[in-house]
Amino acid sequence: MRSTWDGVTVRLYHLSEAEGGGADTLMYGTLGEALALAAQQSEDVQAGLFIATDNDVIAYLDLIEE
Repeated sequence: MRSTWDGVTVRLYHLSEAEGGGADTLMYGTLGEALALAAQQSEDVQAGLFIATDNDVIAYLDLIEE
């Protein structure tokens, strides 16, 4: 993920692995809010979470491992 800050607006969404699955938006808000909400989700849900800024997308688990 390119350099960003805690207050940047992002989209937190979950990609379903189910047949015909799609992207379900959990929230639009700041990166800080998205990280807090993502941390509250189960491990199974976290595995499918992605955070999108206006110019980049990263898997939630990849982001917190950095």
